[in-house]
Amino acid sequence: MTEAQRPAGNSVDAGSGVQPSSRKGNVVPEPRVTTMFDSIAPVYDRMNTLMTAGLDGRWRRAAVRATQLRYGGTALDVACGTGKLTAALAGAVGPAGRVVGVDLSQAMLDVAAGACGRLPGVELRLGNALALPVEDGSFEAATIAFGLRNLSSFEDGFREMARAVRSGGRVVCLELSVPRPRFMGRFYRGVFRVMAPVVGALFRRGAAYSYLPHSLDGFPPAEEIAATMRRAGLRDVSFRRLALGAVALHVGTVA
Repeated sequence: MTEAQRPAGNSVDAGSGVQPSSRKGNVVPEPRVTTMFDSIAPVYDRMNTLMTAGLDGRWRRAAVRATQLRYGGTALDVACGTGKLTAALAGAVGPAGRVVGVDLSQAMLDVAAGACGRLPGVELRLGNALALPVEDGSFEAATIAFGLRNLSSFEDGFREMARAVRSGGRVVCLELSVPRPRFMGRFYRGVFRVMAPVVGALFRRGAAYSYLPHSLDGFPPAEEIAATMRRAGLRDVSFRRLALGAVALHVGTVA
């Protein structure tokens, strides 16, 4: 991605001077994370819409644009969950294209099958983001939306996505972040810690949704995520902040 092709709005180049100081992966055991997502699958989309005031759809559209996919293209959606981004990618490539969604939660994939499983060119697969069930260089773009925080190794997750994408293709990450300056970040975390379990309780999923705010504890800031992408072999990495910094959209190119 050249300088002129960077995503517009508060884009920051991932220079080599950033040294990671935060955790490098999710410390919650993978089986526990999978069980949690199995339990919230029936209410996941409604919860997201409520907690983001409906902005999650706008963020997904920004992620699709960042892939620069065209009609007939191919895309991999990692940690696809209920398939919202998978369906949006399918809309970008059309019936002549191909989109594969991969997730570790069968319950999430069951919901996704109802939402996008019958779209032309869409395939859903049960699989691990750190050992993707796809061939090398078989896609023009790979995406992950709000799933990076759940991986036991962020760098290995990006490395796997890069493996699946052909040279010159794009890896796009849409993820929660912490607003700046520091006092705004502290306020955001405080509100998030209270809001997520309360909203979850409305859907009888309060215990499961207590995981969500804690998943931000020690999560790297956007600058460090960009540096992680570079270490995973991606080049021309940049990012833009959305929702006053509560969300970050990262883009990298496969060498």
